[in-house]
Amino acid sequence: MSETRRKLTTIFSADVQDYTRLMQVDEEATLVTLKQYRDAMTRLIEAHDGRVINTWGDGLIAEFSSVVEAVRAAVDIQNELAGHNAKRPDGTRMLFRIGINLGDVITEGDDIYGDGVNVAARLQTSAAAGGIVISSTVYEQVRNKMTVGFEYLGQLPLKNIEGGVTSYAVRIGADAASPAQGIPLKQAHSSGLHPGNTQPDTSTTSGPSHRRNFGVLGAVAGGIAAINAASWSGTFWAAWPILAIAVIAALRWIRTTTRVDRVIATLTLVGLVVVSINILTWDGTIWAQWPMIGLAVAGGIRWFTRQQHIARG
Repeated sequence: MSETRRKLTTIFSADVQDYTRLMQVDEEATLVTLKQYRDAMTRLIEAHDGRVINTWGDGLIAEFSSVVEAVRAAVDIQNELAGHNAKRPDGTRMLFRIGINLGDVITEGDDIYGDGVNVAARLQTSAAAGGIVISSTVYEQVRNKMTVGFEYLGQLPLKNIEGGVTSYAVRIGADAASPAQGIPLKQAHSSGLHPGNTQPDTSTTSGPSHRRNFGVLGAVAGGIAAINAASWSGTFWAAWPILAIAVIAALRWIRTTTRVDRVIATLTLVGLVVVSINILTWDGTIWAQWPMIGLAVAGGIRWFTRQQHIARG
């Protein structure tokens, strides 16, 4: 029996989209295409110092000692296979989905096992046909080393993976304009670069449309304050609609940002609203500390839980 040990490695998982349908249409032709495409994948994996561990059905598992080389191999594979598919009729094109994860695994002989492998396989099922999805552990290693786009997908709920996994889609070629299958298109991360583009992606919350929306809300708040001042009767009633506008603006920012945890940001916003209401209805009593304590506890639980999920990959 082979000795088992643990190691940190980059796991690459791939399978064919709609493989069952392709087999139903033409089994022999599908198997010929699968072998051709799998040979190309193996060649490119080995060219990037990776190792194919296992193949079964339409699936393939490989590992890499370098995270960057794993993602480069995935990009090269999808680009080469896209070229092969371009020469084929639509109904016979074979599109692979790829998932990549950096995690701790158990090795036994030439095989690897464990949650690190399971996460890569689950990420692969979340990828678009012809696409690549990576975990946050991979993203942190490659985001400043590759000129491809990274689309933030948030905390993907993955089957049998408690708490899900923070994930990113790698945007290459035509996929740069397509959402990952079954997942709403999220905001592109501010540090992402699209292929062939030397300028940072501007589709984040600092983009022109977001600045324009916040500018409109600011102008409305200013107008309300001006009306209150012009019709002054000793009451600052404009504070309430201005507070509501500020909450709307904050919620819009939380909904689109990728810079902070959205749950913690929402809890912080609720706390600020509670304090503001306490101040605006001031009668000499500080009551806001009680809901603030509850919100702080909830935020702390969320932060520690998130750190544990990230640490587990």
